[in-house]
Amino acid sequence: MDPASAASPHEHIIHLSWAYLYSAALNAVAELGVADRLEAGPRSAASLADELGVQAQPLYRALRLLATVGVFIEDESGRFALTPAADVLRTNAPGSMRDAVLMVSHETFWMPAGKLGSTVRTGETQFTRIFGAPFFEHFARDPSVGPIFHRGMASFSDSENATIAGSYDFSRFQRVVDVGGGHGGFLIEVLRAAPSARGVLFDAAHVLRDARIAAAGLSERCELATGDFFKEVPGGDCIILKRILHDWSDQTAIEILRVCRRALAEGGRVVVVDTVIPPGNEPHPGKLLDVLMMVSMPGRERTEEEFRSMFAAADLRLERVVKTPAMLSVIEASAA
Repeated sequence: MDPASAASPHEHIIHLSWAYLYSAALNAVAELGVADRLEAGPRSAASLADELGVQAQPLYRALRLLATVGVFIEDESGRFALTPAADVLRTNAPGSMRDAVLMVSHETFWMPAGKLGSTVRTGETQFTRIFGAPFFEHFARDPSVGPIFHRGMASFSDSENATIAGSYDFSRFQRVVDVGGGHGGFLIEVLRAAPSARGVLFDAAHVLRDARIAAAGLSERCELATGDFFKEVPGGDCIILKRILHDWSDQTAIEILRVCRRALAEGGRVVVVDTVIPPGNEPHPGKLLDVLMMVSMPGRERTEEEFRSMFAAADLRLERVVKTPAMLSVIEASAA
């Protein structure tokens, strides 16, 4: 049921106001690994609680809420079973979203979101006031939360990487550099789609420790390189920035683009993979993601014209925007 069309205006507003409770319930069951324990078949909340060492009644109530939105289903005997949506919460499910849920619903996003009013008033995220350091510094210095972010980003991206890589012709490039490429999930799909290309996965050393390149059988075609993309990146005729620019302010994003422009081979392309916000009032996941960026980071999601302006400031020219089946688009730029 679409609450916007089926409910009264008053009910619609209330439904939106307590929507955060679905996130809270998702976080709880994902952290506990409930979906993993339902793979063999339906079970009661009491049985699950006994195995997990938690309280049965609160667990039942959280599962009952999620069942109202298609995550789990309760049968007449009070047992819960997996639905297609619940199945992707399993740790070993193809395209598992468990780590993505744990990241997006983590307190590092949740708590600053509760201070959105302050952000609107001041124009600044409250993240540093809450956690004592800016977003990426906090994740780098706290070993308990850093892996949550990096595993979450990998999980968030795994379901989209192949379809995005298949939406753009990477086969015309010889050396593809994925800047801030994390564990390498996207670059792996790019190299599979472009079997004659060689790759460079560029990120911080502590991130590359969990790189997937070797496990994908691509070690001979792809090197790992460490460094700081604010200062220098490896050269290539295709330099990828996937989910990087949206983390940063316009001025910082322009500085990153300038670094990439200096490393770009003649005739090459800077390929930005990010949300492109469409005009109008229609729902778009990028509009949600934009507010998520606003509350925890200095970044934002951008329109096509905003990308065009940033490229121009970095001595680049927007060539085209390629839509993909995912929420992200491929924004291609050449040297101006």
